[in-house]
Amino acid sequence: MPYEVNWNLDSIFLGGSKSDQFINHLNELEGHIHNIKRLVASFNALTSIGDGANIAELMTKIGETRIHLSQANSFVTCLLSQNPKNHDAVTLRGKIVKLESDFNNELSKVKVVLANTKQERWVSLIEAKEIADYKFILNEWRENTNSHLSDDEQSLIADLMVDGYHSWGHLYNALVSSLKVNIEVDGKEKQLSIGQAINLRSHPDEKVRKEAHQALEAIYEEKEEIFAKILNHIAGFRLQIYQHKKVENILEIPLKENRITEKTINAMWSVVKQYKKPFSNYLGRKAELTGNPSMKAYNFWAPITNISSKIQYDEAVILITKHFSQFGNELEAFAKHAFNEGWIEADDRDNKSAFSYCASFPLTGESRIFMTFGGTFLNVLTLVHELGHAFHNFAMKPVEGVNKQYPMSIAETASTFAEMIIFDAAMEKAQSKEERLLLLDEKLKRSVMNFMNIHSRFLFEQRFYEERKKGLVSSRRLNHLMNEAIREAYNGALDQPSTYSWVWTPHYYITHSPFYNFPYTFGYLFALGIFAKAKEKGKEFEKDYLNLLRDSGSMTVEDLVMKHLGEDITSKDFWEKGMEICVKDAEEFLTLTS
Repeated sequence: MPYEVNWNLDSIFLGGSKSDQFINHLNELEGHIHNIKRLVASFNALTSIGDGANIAELMTKIGETRIHLSQANSFVTCLLSQNPKNHDAVTLRGKIVKLESDFNNELSKVKVVLANTKQERWVSLIEAKEIADYKFILNEWRENTNSHLSDDEQSLIADLMVDGYHSWGHLYNALVSSLKVNIEVDGKEKQLSIGQAINLRSHPDEKVRKEAHQALEAIYEEKEEIFAKILNHIAGFRLQIYQHKKVENILEIPLKENRITEKTINAMWSVVKQYKKPFSNYLGRKAELTGNPSMKAYNFWAPITNISSKIQYDEAVILITKHFSQFGNELEAFAKHAFNEGWIEADDRDNKSAFSYCASFPLTGESRIFMTFGGTFLNVLTLVHELGHAFHNFAMKPVEGVNKQYPMSIAETASTFAEMIIFDAAMEKAQSKEERLLLLDEKLKRSVMNFMNIHSRFLFEQRFYEERKKGLVSSRRLNHLMNEAIREAYNGALDQPSTYSWVWTPHYYITHSPFYNFPYTFGYLFALGIFAKAKEKGKEFEKDYLNLLRDSGSMTVEDLVMKHLGEDITSKDFWEKGMEICVKDAEEFLTLTS
């Protein structure tokens, strides 16, 4: 029986954007937020912070509300992804953004109370047995809360974000989803969505790849002024908040949100910069194999062998579940459940969003995965990547409400780890030099993405924000900053790069997660370390892996890695271990193609 390529949202809320169940859910959510307001009012009125029982009650309510809010956000995101022109869903999103603003406003008040509590009072309070499960998150809120803003100022910012800050991000998604390009494929001109056109980057015909690349660059150039305004306004709003909070280092908040120290990130990037050469050599060799003197950007994703790379969706499902079974029973059963219960929207059609993602529905313990499956091995890996996120959500089911929220750095570890399971199983079964070369090429593409492409995003975003502090940055200047960052990060090994990477990379426009770039490189190298442990222990490691994921919402990343791997991630030595594996892949590729 063929697997369904369209997801099932009715099992969550029946009726789509006209769902009575969903309206009832929003009413319940509003009630939860009202209860929190009542509790916070009494909490704020205390001359000293309440006892452990009061805090435990409040934390439970916060956890419940956050779960209901996540459920609502994910549902509307899915509705708009499958049909960006769903006007009812746009209206619903407006309501949710307002509710989220109200919730965050109350949460800010709680954090300020915690931050202003005298140290001697805090030391005795935090040891109360009623709040033992919340000790980490309460300490984090207390330490990270910026007390430079009054409650009224916090409330004003939260209100302005609804139709200002977050709306710019929503406008970006709507604009990209509305774009279409005309490209000739297999002798026929087709009108394609941005997502469908992006899928052509791994088409076996160089002419198609080049035409898709040029068509996308042309449509981005046509709209560059609009995108430049959106990006400038998102960054400007964020910088205004930072200024009022007296935050000078633009990395301070992203690092805190990812629970990583600057020392850790500096150690990671130091190793990445040190090992550019093997990957530049890989790009140079691959260019030779495609008959070019240098690696053209539109040839980066090109298949390296003549082995047929067209994969049907049903074949991908069977391949994934088979390889997942070699890691552990829980992962295999989880994947089968996701495929059988309609958790995945993979239909290859236009009039849908361009970007792949995994949405969590914590209230019902489910996830939904969105992508456009065009039949390539790259699509298979995208599906696996998002299943890795979904498995992380599954692992967090027994975790208490406020501790379910984990940093993006660990989210990208889980997704990358899932990819490695597939790669490892496929490499072991490779029966010819061509098959091994195909897999090595796909692995190295990921290394290049994490060590070069993501590094270019990090460099671009750093430099853009520094310039944005002085005023608006023109589209022409954005193009220059992007090309400069790519040239540096790729060590000059990429020819005719996409000048408009700053347009089509959605992460620059995500208002909830500033600097959503370094978590990918972190997750990639961290996952390599975890996978080395998995290879040592075999199937019994799955239990250890689940425990690691469940701890991801209640400790710093440095402590998490020390607890589960016994490694110090502030040291370059840790990052070099993962890097050595990737360098060996590059060396093997060069040997096989010599």
